[in-house]
Amino acid sequence: MSVEILAGKIVNWMKDCVKDAGADGIVVGLSGGIDSSVVAALAKRAFPENSLGVIMPCHSNPIDEEHARILADTINIETKKAVLDTAYDELLRIYGAGEDTPRLALANIKPRLRMITLYFFANSRNYIVAGTGNKSELIVGYFTKYGDGGVDILPIGGLVKTQVRELATYLGVPQVIIDKPPTAGLWDNQTDEKEMGITYEELDRYILTGLARPEVRAKIDAMNKRSEHKRRMARVFEE
Repeated sequence: MSVEILAGKIVNWMKDCVKDAGADGIVVGLSGGIDSSVVAALAKRAFPENSLGVIMPCHSNPIDEEHARILADTINIETKKAVLDTAYDELLRIYGAGEDTPRLALANIKPRLRMITLYFFANSRNYIVAGTGNKSELIVGYFTKYGDGGVDILPIGGLVKTQVRELATYLGVPQVIIDKPPTAGLWDNQTDEKEMGITYEELDRYILTGLARPEVRAKIDAMNKRSEHKRRMARVFEE
Protein backbone atom coordinates (compact mmCIF):
# COMPACT_ATOMS: atom_id res chain seq x y z
CA MET A 1 0.00 0.00 0.00
CA SER A 2 1.35 3.44 -0.92
CA VAL A 3 1.95 5.91 1.87
CA GLU A 4 -0.59 8.27 0.27
CA ILE A 5 -3.32 5.63 0.36
CA LEU A 6 -2.37 4.68 3.92
CA ALA A 7 -2.63 8.28 5.10
CA GLY A 8 -6.03 8.62 3.46
CA LYS A 9 -7.31 5.45 5.09
CA ILE A 10 -6.19 6.60 8.54
CA VAL A 11 -7.76 10.02 8.06
CA ASN A 12 -11.10 8.48 7.04
CA TRP A 13 -10.88 6.08 10.00
CA MET A 14 -10.33 9.01 12.36
CA LYS A 15 -13.39 10.75 10.94
CA ASP A 16 -15.46 7.62 11.51
CA CYS A 17 -14.20 7.29 15.11
CA VAL A 18 -15.19 10.87 15.91
CA LYS A 19 -18.59 10.42 14.29
CA ASP A 20 -19.23 7.16 16.14
CA ALA A 21 -18.42 8.88 19.43
CA GLY A 22 -20.80 11.74 18.71
CA ALA A 23 -17.83 14.08 19.06
CA ASP A 24 -16.75 17.15 17.13
CA GLY A 25 -13.01 16.82 16.72
CA ILE A 26 -9.66 15.55 17.98
CA VAL A 27 -7.11 16.62 20.57
CA VAL A 28 -3.54 15.31 20.59
CA GLY A 29 -0.53 15.97 22.79
CA LEU A 30 2.38 17.63 21.00
CA SER A 31 5.66 16.34 22.40
CA GLY A 32 7.94 17.47 19.62
CA GLY A 33 8.54 13.85 18.60
CA ILE A 34 7.81 12.06 15.36
CA ASP A 35 4.83 10.01 16.57
CA SER A 36 2.88 12.95 17.98
CA SER A 37 3.77 15.01 14.91
CA VAL A 38 2.36 12.37 12.56
CA VAL A 39 -0.84 11.99 14.57
CA ALA A 40 -1.29 15.76 14.73
CA ALA A 41 -0.80 16.07 10.98
CA LEU A 42 -3.38 13.34 10.37
CA ALA A 43 -5.80 14.98 12.82
CA LYS A 44 -5.43 18.29 11.02
CA ARG A 45 -6.25 16.59 7.72
CA ALA A 46 -9.26 14.87 9.22
CA PHE A 47 -10.58 17.95 11.03
CA PRO A 48 -9.05 21.15 9.64
CA GLU A 49 -11.13 23.35 11.92
CA ASN A 50 -11.59 20.99 14.86
CA SER A 51 -8.17 19.68 15.80
CA LEU A 52 -6.13 20.81 18.78
CA GLY A 53 -2.53 20.18 19.76
CA VAL A 54 -1.64 20.56 23.43
CA ILE A 55 1.93 21.29 24.51
CA MET A 56 2.51 20.05 28.05
CA PRO A 57 6.02 20.71 29.39
CA CYS A 58 6.77 19.08 32.73
CA HIS A 59 10.36 19.84 33.68
CA SER A 60 11.00 19.08 30.02
CA ASN A 61 13.87 19.77 27.66
CA PRO A 62 13.08 23.15 26.01
CA ILE A 63 13.94 21.67 22.60
CA ASP A 64 10.81 19.50 22.83
CA GLU A 65 8.53 22.54 22.97
CA GLU A 66 10.55 24.22 20.23
CA HIS A 67 10.02 21.23 17.96
CA ALA A 68 6.34 21.00 18.90
CA ARG A 69 5.85 24.61 17.87
CA ILE A 70 7.75 24.10 14.63
CA LEU A 71 5.40 21.23 13.83
CA ALA A 72 2.32 23.25 14.80
CA ASP A 73 3.39 26.14 12.57
CA THR A 74 4.15 23.75 9.71
CA ILE A 75 0.73 22.11 9.70
CA ASN A 76 -1.13 25.18 11.03
CA ILE A 77 -2.84 23.40 13.91
CA GLU A 78 -4.34 25.28 16.86
CA THR A 79 -2.36 24.84 20.07
CA LYS A 80 -2.76 25.26 23.80
CA LYS A 81 0.03 25.17 26.35
CA ALA A 82 -0.28 23.74 29.86
CA VAL A 83 2.84 23.90 32.01
CA LEU A 84 2.69 20.99 34.46
CA ASP A 85 5.83 21.69 36.52
CA THR A 86 3.99 23.01 39.58
CA ALA A 87 1.37 20.25 39.52
CA TYR A 88 4.12 17.63 39.32
CA ASP A 89 6.11 19.16 42.17
CA GLU A 90 3.04 19.43 44.37
CA LEU A 91 2.15 15.80 43.80
CA LEU A 92 5.64 14.76 44.86
CA ARG A 93 5.19 16.79 48.02
CA ILE A 94 1.79 15.23 48.73
CA TYR A 95 3.14 11.73 48.10
CA GLY A 96 6.15 12.30 50.30
CA ALA A 97 8.48 11.29 47.48
CA GLY A 98 12.15 11.31 48.33
CA GLU A 99 15.58 10.25 47.13
CA ASP A 100 14.69 6.59 47.65
CA THR A 101 11.61 6.77 45.41
CA PRO A 102 12.12 4.61 42.27
CA ARG A 103 12.83 6.73 39.20
CA LEU A 104 10.07 5.12 37.16
CA ALA A 105 7.45 5.89 39.83
CA LEU A 106 8.42 9.55 39.57
CA ALA A 107 8.68 9.58 35.78
CA ASN A 108 5.29 7.98 35.15
CA ILE A 109 3.52 10.84 36.93
CA LYS A 110 4.33 13.02 33.92
CA PRO A 111 2.41 11.08 31.22
CA ARG A 112 -0.47 10.59 33.65
CA LEU A 113 -0.69 14.33 34.25
CA ARG A 114 -0.68 14.82 30.51
CA MET A 115 -3.52 12.31 30.13
CA ILE A 116 -5.61 14.32 32.62
CA THR A 117 -4.81 17.51 30.72
CA LEU A 118 -5.78 16.10 27.33
CA TYR A 119 -9.10 14.88 28.65
CA PHE A 120 -9.80 18.30 30.15
CA PHE A 121 -9.51 19.86 26.72
CA ALA A 122 -11.34 16.96 25.08
CA ASN A 123 -14.27 17.22 27.49
CA SER A 124 -14.32 21.02 27.14
CA ARG A 125 -14.73 20.81 23.37
CA ASN A 126 -16.49 17.48 22.89
CA TYR A 127 -13.39 16.08 21.20
CA ILE A 128 -11.81 12.66 21.53
CA VAL A 129 -8.19 12.03 22.49
CA ALA A 130 -5.91 10.63 19.81
CA GLY A 131 -2.98 8.68 21.23
CA THR A 132 0.44 8.65 19.64
CA GLY A 133 1.59 5.09 20.36
CA ASN A 134 2.85 2.98 17.47
CA LYS A 135 2.73 -0.79 17.00
CA SER A 136 6.39 -1.28 17.93
CA GLU A 137 5.85 0.35 21.33
CA LEU A 138 2.49 -1.29 21.97
CA ILE A 139 3.83 -4.79 21.42
CA VAL A 140 6.58 -4.44 24.02
CA GLY A 141 4.50 -2.32 26.41
CA TYR A 142 6.63 0.78 25.98
CA PHE A 143 3.98 3.20 27.21
CA THR A 144 2.56 4.26 30.56
CA LYS A 145 -0.65 2.59 31.63
CA TYR A 146 -3.31 5.28 32.10
CA GLY A 147 -0.74 7.81 30.90
CA ASP A 148 0.06 7.99 27.19
CA GLY A 149 -1.83 4.69 27.01
CA GLY A 150 -5.01 6.43 28.28
CA VAL A 151 -6.56 7.52 24.99
CA ASP A 152 -9.64 7.03 22.82
CA ILE A 153 -8.03 6.09 19.52
CA LEU A 154 -4.58 5.07 18.28
CA PRO A 155 -4.25 6.24 14.65
CA ILE A 156 -0.72 4.84 14.20
CA GLY A 157 -1.14 1.90 16.57
CA GLY A 158 -1.05 -0.49 13.62
CA LEU A 159 2.19 0.88 12.19
CA VAL A 160 5.75 0.01 13.20
CA LYS A 161 8.24 2.83 13.72
CA THR A 162 9.70 2.41 10.24
CA GLN A 163 6.27 2.99 8.70
CA VAL A 164 5.69 6.00 10.94
CA ARG A 165 8.89 7.57 9.60
CA GLU A 166 7.71 7.02 6.02
CA LEU A 167 4.37 8.59 6.85
CA ALA A 168 6.10 11.54 8.52
CA THR A 169 8.03 12.30 5.35
CA TYR A 170 4.88 12.15 3.24
CA LEU A 171 2.96 14.41 5.65
CA GLY A 172 5.69 17.04 5.62
CA VAL A 173 6.87 16.66 9.20
CA PRO A 174 10.02 18.81 9.59
CA GLN A 175 13.22 16.82 9.07
CA VAL A 176 14.65 17.95 12.40
CA ILE A 177 11.84 16.03 14.11
CA ILE A 178 12.19 12.95 11.91
CA ASP A 179 15.93 12.76 12.56
CA LYS A 180 15.94 13.25 16.36
CA PRO A 181 16.42 10.16 18.57
CA PRO A 182 12.98 8.98 19.82
CA THR A 183 12.45 9.75 23.50
CA ALA A 184 9.56 9.72 25.96
CA GLY A 185 11.16 12.65 27.78
CA LEU A 186 10.85 10.93 31.14
CA TRP A 187 14.26 12.08 32.38
CA ASP A 188 17.42 13.78 31.11
CA ASN A 189 19.15 12.05 28.19
CA GLN A 190 16.53 9.30 28.13
CA THR A 191 15.92 7.63 24.77
CA ASP A 192 13.47 4.91 23.74
CA GLU A 193 16.09 2.51 22.42
CA LYS A 194 18.37 2.90 25.42
CA GLU A 195 15.52 2.20 27.82
CA MET A 196 14.14 -0.74 25.85
CA GLY A 197 17.57 -2.24 25.31
CA ILE A 198 16.89 -2.92 21.63
CA THR A 199 16.79 -0.81 18.49
CA TYR A 200 13.63 0.00 16.57
CA GLU A 201 15.24 -1.63 13.55
CA GLU A 202 15.55 -4.92 15.45
CA LEU A 203 12.07 -4.62 16.92
CA ASP A 204 10.38 -3.76 13.63
CA ARG A 205 12.17 -6.55 11.78
CA TYR A 206 10.97 -9.10 14.31
CA ILE A 207 7.40 -7.79 14.20
CA LEU A 208 7.23 -7.73 10.41
CA THR A 209 9.21 -10.85 9.54
CA GLY A 210 9.60 -12.93 12.70
CA LEU A 211 13.36 -12.80 12.24
CA ALA A 212 15.73 -11.74 15.03
CA ARG A 213 18.85 -12.81 16.83
CA PRO A 214 17.97 -15.28 19.62
CA GLU A 215 18.71 -12.80 22.40
CA VAL A 216 16.62 -10.10 20.72
CA ARG A 217 13.75 -12.50 20.14
CA ALA A 218 13.83 -13.59 23.79
CA LYS A 219 13.85 -10.00 25.02
CA ILE A 220 10.94 -8.90 22.84
CA ASP A 221 8.86 -11.97 23.73
CA ALA A 222 9.49 -11.39 27.43
CA MET A 223 8.57 -7.71 27.20
CA ASN A 224 5.41 -8.59 25.31
CA LYS A 225 4.33 -11.15 27.90
CA ARG A 226 5.14 -8.94 30.87
CA SER A 227 3.16 -6.01 29.45
CA GLU A 228 0.05 -7.93 28.40
CA HIS A 229 -1.98 -6.30 31.19
CA LYS A 230 -1.37 -2.89 29.58
CA ARG A 231 -3.09 -3.87 26.34
CA ARG A 232 -6.38 -5.06 27.77
CA MET A 233 -9.11 -3.89 30.10
CA ALA A 234 -8.74 -4.72 33.78
CA ARG A 235 -9.40 -8.38 34.48
CA VAL A 236 -12.73 -9.05 36.16
CA PHE A 237 -13.26 -11.88 38.57
CA GLU A 238 -16.39 -13.86 37.81
CA GLU A 239 -17.71 -16.49 40.23
